[in-house]
Amino acid sequence: MPNEAPERIPLDDLLVFHQLARSLNSSFDLDTILRTILEHMERMVEAELWTLLMLDEASQELYYAIAAGQEQEALRGLRVKMGEGVAGWVLEHGETMIVPEAGEDPRVQGENARLSAIRSVIALPLRGRTGTQGVIEILNPRAEMSDYTIAFLHILADHAAIAIENARDVARIQHLTITDDTTGLFNVRHLYDVLERELKRTRKRRLPVSLAFLDLDRFKLVNDVHGHLIGSELLAHTGRRLQELSRNQDSCFRYGGDEFVILMPETDHENAIHLSKGMHKALMETEFKMKGGLNLRISSSVGVATAPSDGAQVHAIIGTADARMYAVKSNGRGQVRGA
Repeated sequence: MPNEAPERIPLDDLLVFHQLARSLNSSFDLDTILRTILEHMERMVEAELWTLLMLDEASQELYYAIAAGQEQEALRGLRVKMGEGVAGWVLEHGETMIVPEAGEDPRVQGENARLSAIRSVIALPLRGRTGTQGVIEILNPRAEMSDYTIAFLHILADHAAIAIENARDVARIQHLTITDDTTGLFNVRHLYDVLERELKRTRKRRLPVSLAFLDLDRFKLVNDVHGHLIGSELLAHTGRRLQELSRNQDSCFRYGGDEFVILMPETDHENAIHLSKGMHKALMETEFKMKGGLNLRISSSVGVATAPSDGAQVHAIIGTADARMYAVKSNGRGQVRGA
């Protein structure tokens, strides 16, 4: 009896593969990629709920990055620990889990804490070069899953994992190009880009933007007395403290050397001076615990400028704040000046 010809993949499905690959490779934006994955899942499998969980590398927990279908709101803000429930099991083992009848499966019972009734589950790992990046869950599919459909889902998951890993790699590289190595703050290159965007918003929407230019007082003495390693450590502590003292909408930058900039969007001059004085006072009161048991305090001189009243161009605003900071330096240091 002659060998039977292998079953061919239908042309429509090949086109779906092609469209999926093109869609996933056309963007390095993670949110766009996740939405593309979810859209293809919805087309392929009818179910009550689709979820895509991503791994938080710092905590080694899964979070619900995106969901569609019934009860998706119940998942907002929730996290899944390694080994917990269906998704946690898949993350831990890196294997697909198919539960056609939930029954008393203890792994499925973990899902019931946040969802009302789970009858069946398909969960697939998103495996990249460095391990499992996330988990795709399909809960209560409305039809029995054939081997062909499961294989299709695995192909989707493989393509998705590659796209997600590429997007994260690009994000890491982009972050490195705008970040200062010593302090972890944004660097001066990024300051110019962000300030240019804020000034465009100022011109378009007539909203103020303010900038505080901060220089540490007598920082050279720290390097001379304690050495450059302690100096670098103090700069790192100062950068973190400035971030803590800033509002969520503000951005902190290391301008260079011992100079820092705090950018305050939608903040007028009076409020910017008030905020800068509060930050300046808190910074002076902070005692930094250095390695080796050394404790240090730091003072600073601060100049504040606001657009559009102090200028409408990047160099004008930075130059005005810088000049006011140097005026403080020339008159005893340790103050905030806005005029």
